Amino acid sequence: MELRYVKSGDYYIPDLSLPEENYTIGKYGRLRRNYLKEHRPIIFSNLLLSERLYQHLA
Repeated sequence: MELRYVKSGDYYIPDLSLPEENYTIGKYGRLRRNYLKEHRPIIFSNLLLSERLYQHLA
């Protein structure tokens, strides 16, 4: 992966973007998200930071 920079004034700022993956989560996906957030915060954080949360919920 090549990292590109954008010049803003006198500074170079990394041009970061998230992958565009659209997942539709339904009722049970929302229930699972709330359960993970309230009762399993470490698993929730790991899935969120590894960008696998919505894939897991879908």
